[in-house]
Amino acid sequence: MLDYDKEAERYDILRGGEPRADAAAQGVLGLVPAQARSLLDVACGTGIVTRRLAAGRAGLRVTGVDREPAMIRRAAARLPGAILFADGSQLPFHGEEFDAVTTVWLLHLVADPGAARRIVAECARVLRPGGVYVTTVDKGASHNVGSDIDAVMISRPHRPASDTAALVESYAVGCGLVPAGQARFPGRGLGRSPRRAIADLRRGWFMTLPPGHPDADGFATRLAALPDQDRPRPEPTFTLRAFRKPAPDEAS
Repeated sequence: MLDYDKEAERYDILRGGEPRADAAAQGVLGLVPAQARSLLDVACGTGIVTRRLAAGRAGLRVTGVDREPAMIRRAAARLPGAILFADGSQLPFHGEEFDAVTTVWLLHLVADPGAARRIVAECARVLRPGGVYVTTVDKGASHNVGSDIDAVMISRPHRPASDTAALVESYAVGCGLVPAGQARFPGRGLGRSPRRAIADLRRGWFMTLPPGHPDADGFATRLAALPDQDRPRPEPTFTLRAFRKPAPDEAS
């Protein structure tokens, strides 16, 4: 897995920068009720999406939390006074504090299903009745765009995805939430070229092929043999799911 503390300085540049953040924020806000006045962005990273969420809706107070110190420093520079150090599985808030809670590109990183379930449970706990929890799902699958790069990487080691739509829905429903819609948005700037795929491989972007893995060199050699080394392949399209916390007087 990537060392996100070390990655902080170049994190945004390598992940589509502001265009990608804008697309993500627009997708999220499209699922947040117009009457929402507070939003918690869990695992906010550098705050590049969090800032867009705050700027994209007048009257919406946005708070971000993350557990990586270098990420927190960058997020705090973007949203002074609105960023806290915290783990998504143990949020430092009372219950029912927020009208909306988001986890964008988080659950796919959690290998332990129990840990992913705890994160969703915490998001549900701090959500007010009538509010929505919005999260990305199927992140890994989104990156398979049918390119020649995907054909090379298909044989890499795999682990079960922790953010499939079915799993995430089961966690949310188990916490008393109900499905409330979905949306898709483009991963702008994330069309990967073979040369970039090799660099990502060396950096540990492919979680089951960490730096030093005995098979990494073989995959790098096969990627280097592909044509058009600097031509980006198609961009991924990401999926969001929304879940609402019913009010106590709603019929079950």
